[in-house]
Amino acid sequence: MRAVELREITKRFGAVVANAGVNLQVEHGSIHGVIGENGAGKTTAMNLLYGMYQPDAGEILIDGKQCHWKSPRDAIAKGIGMVHQHFMLAGPCSALDNIVLGAEPVRWGLINRGAAREKLEALADQYGLSLDLLSPIEQLPIGLQQRVEILKLLYRNTNILILDEPSAVLTPQETGALFQNLKKLRAEGKTVILVTHKLREVTAVADRVTVFRAGSTIAEMATCDTNAQDLAELMIGRKVSLNVSVTEARPRSEAAIQVSSLTVPGDGRNKLSRVSFTVHCGEIVGIAGVEGNGQSELVQALLHPRESKKKIEGRIEILGREITNWKAEDIRAMGVAVIPEDRQQEGLLLARPLSDNFLLGLQRTRDFKRGGFVRVNELQSSASRAIEKFDVRPRDLRTPAEKLSGGNQQKLVIAREFHRKPVVIIAAQPTRGVDVGAIEFIHGQLVGARDSGAGVLLVSSDLDEILSLSDRILVIYEGRIVAQFDRGQVSERELGIRMVGGEENDE
Repeated sequence: MRAVELREITKRFGAVVANAGVNLQVEHGSIHGVIGENGAGKTTAMNLLYGMYQPDAGEILIDGKQCHWKSPRDAIAKGIGMVHQHFMLAGPCSALDNIVLGAEPVRWGLINRGAAREKLEALADQYGLSLDLLSPIEQLPIGLQQRVEILKLLYRNTNILILDEPSAVLTPQETGALFQNLKKLRAEGKTVILVTHKLREVTAVADRVTVFRAGSTIAEMATCDTNAQDLAELMIGRKVSLNVSVTEARPRSEAAIQVSSLTVPGDGRNKLSRVSFTVHCGEIVGIAGVEGNGQSELVQALLHPRESKKKIEGRIEILGREITNWKAEDIRAMGVAVIPEDRQQEGLLLARPLSDNFLLGLQRTRDFKRGGFVRVNELQSSASRAIEKFDVRPRDLRTPAEKLSGGNQQKLVIAREFHRKPVVIIAAQPTRGVDVGAIEFIHGQLVGARDSGAGVLLVSSDLDEILSLSDRILVIYEGRIVAQFDRGQVSERELGIRMVGGEENDE
């Protein structure tokens, strides 16, 4: 009797068939990997299992019994929990209240927060998921928000855990700890479904793996019988390179970005403290760090210095011009492209169609404006070419952005930003939630822009990405630059140690 079984599942959204004959078999007490391209139907299948949607055809079986969900509440009652790629959290509320929502311990008719906090602190210690439970979600970096989501499942004694890209925001050491926790959960008899684009992680931690392509499941196998390269080719349907080819950089003397003694105040301590660095035209400079150590504040200071809630100190120059008091639109007009950390909050108008999202930020440019009106034909033509080049699916320009998978939303943002032919690129987590084929393409675009003379600032928690693309690496910890390395000077292990404030000889 299997923990989870999906039999010939079909799900349509209008004319779009998201799942067609999906079959999935997950054994009790196992870690089961689910992989596939963006838009391959993985998330839809998991949302069906979690009760977010109802299938149009097929069966869902839990412990051998057929189940029909009306909502996630029904799935939760059967011991199923899910950490979504885009978190389901209430920003103004505390981490504690988000975790216990719907399962609050009550004493004398009131929520017993003391009992909840005691249980959560024990769980956090047990699984290495410590955080300030009283902090509002909106004040926590993405990495800590993920911990909140995982604690929600553990708090409810979930037996079947669905995790979507759980290691995307972790250092190698934290990823190792997470996987040890997943193995611990497996040993306790819990079942884990791991949806990820990191194929080496699947082969390292999962017992079996199911491959999705074009809405269907095309293969299932034991991970000991396969490897990352073979899985990538199954996903994409062609040979794909897992390692980007990067020639030696030829940086120019001209500075694309120059930051001098940048300080961003915070509550209690500075978010950034006297940060200084230079990104030259023709090079990629990577910022490596555990999320929450000032990366977000750095990107915001570069793009929105005038709108900063608290006055920043220091000097910021882009292409030799001080922009410390400029508006964001004036900075962008210099030829600055931005791939934001949070595509949904900062990069897209989710309810608007793809054509409107492609126009976003370009509406005042000569390409698309004439006599105060948008050049609709030029917009449609340019947007169609861009989404085909970047393989955004579906390609109907009338489709609202919210209907795209997370990875396709990311590709839409990148297609728009590269249409600018930028001379400066600020890329924050550019391949988060993106499949291996798209990663190969996006990395090639960033390297190609560098080789054309653009200066690229790469902010990423993916150390493979940092090590592969960066000509120079800066390590940020608690708002300070604590180390700098040239390409090839540092290992992933040492980089991970520096990211948590350690030294090279620390264990």
